[in-house]
Parts: sequence; C-alpha cells; structure tokens
Amino acid sequence: QVQLVESGGGLVQPGGSLRLSCAASGFTFSTYVMRWYRQAPGKERELVAAISRAGSTLHYADSVKGRFTISRDNTKNTVYLQMNSLKPEDTAVYSCNAIDAPSEYWGQGTQVTVSS
Repeated sequence: QVQLVESGGGLVQPGGSLRLSCAASGFTFSTYVMRWYRQAPGKERELVAAISRAGSTLHYADSVKGRFTISRDNTKNTVYLQMNSLKPEDTAVYSCNAIDAPSEYWGQGTQVTVSS
C-alpha cells in the first residue's frame, strides 16, 4: 500500500521556522522525483519545491527562494522541507508528491499557519 504521510505543520509566528517531513512507503522512493505543493484557501495549488531522485537538482518557486530548503534521505524514504523566515502568505496546506511518470502519489497534507 502506497503511503505519503506529512508531518511537522502547525502554527508559527511571522519570521519563525518549521520543518515538514514526508515519509513514504509502498514504492521505490529513490526512483521518484519528490515535490512539495501548497494550497491556500481560495487559491490554486502551487509548486513550492522539487528535488531530483538523487537530490542533486533542486527547484524552488520564486516566492520561497532563499527561505525554504528541500532535501531527501533515500535511506529513510523521507523528503523534508525546511521553512525559515515564514510569512503570513506562506499559510496553506502543504502536500508532498511523488512522481515517476506515469505513477504519481499524493499525501494528505499538513496545515501551516503563519500568524501572530
């Protein structure tokens, strides 16, 4: 059974930090590109960051460059998103995604709320 389970979300003040984790099981994690998406209320889903299979290639949305860092540990089947200098506009449900076309899997998401 394929599972992607996110954790680490919560309420944080502006300027604070959070580290999201996404634990994968049920598929060969190291062969999948991993991505973090987010969706705020009333807005379209946005690609936040992506990491290649070996972790050598990274991609970030312009809105998070310099503040967020994506990483993965293929020995633990886990992808991370370190989020620093958080802003209220980062408030959203964050979901991890695994893709090795045509296979694609999604997690349920974790809520991140940035508010004072």
